[in-house]
Amino acid sequence: HCFSFERRLIEMSAANKIFKDAKAGEPTDFELSVASFLLDLQNGSDMKEQLRELYIVGAKRFEIGSRKVIVVQVPVPQLRLYQKIHTRLIRELEKKFSGHHVIITAFRRILPKPKKGKANFMKQKRPRSRTLTSVHEAILSDLVFPAEIVGKRTRVTVDGKRLIHCFLEKVQQTNVEHKLETFTGLYKSLTGKDVTFEFPDWTL
Repeated sequence: HCFSFERRLIEMSAANKIFKDAKAGEPTDFELSVASFLLDLQNGSDMKEQLRELYIVGAKRFEIGSRKVIVVQVPVPQLRLYQKIHTRLIRELEKKFSGHHVIITAFRRILPKPKKGKANFMKQKRPRSRTLTSVHEAILSDLVFPAEIVGKRTRVTVDGKRLIHCFLEKVQQTNVEHKLETFTGLYKSLTGKDVTFEFPDWTL
């Protein structure tokens, strides 16, 4: 009873920091702990104004090799606002969840291709931003932030596998280089695709 009462208190305090739709079910204990920490930051840090309107839609733990990773999912319309406080927020989250890399991505749904010969129940055309390719590209951009992708090349190996070679802006190398293995492993977990990274001396 004590445990359920404590959970209820956490749920109540974190309620305005996490919103999941009915299909996604109730927030997990871990998601509530992330939401609760964001609320603590809102109440006791210099990010109060920025965090006031922000919330999350999910949080998941991954193991990439020996590294533990947390992916915090946020609504697409709020991603830019999160990115404005990205450096400070990630620092605080990684302090709180010691030993983890923390990544913020927008929560995007992929809409399937309309099937030929079947009545199309969607009145409007599928937006390009909801296609598999577009969502996967957006995930990659989210992962590497604050670095920007300045170029990409896709190579097909002899056994038919596709490898994405991604060029990141050199100016951000010191900020993200220590997370490259995390980016590669996480992108594979989230999309099934292989990616490598490089910081070229040139820019487009």
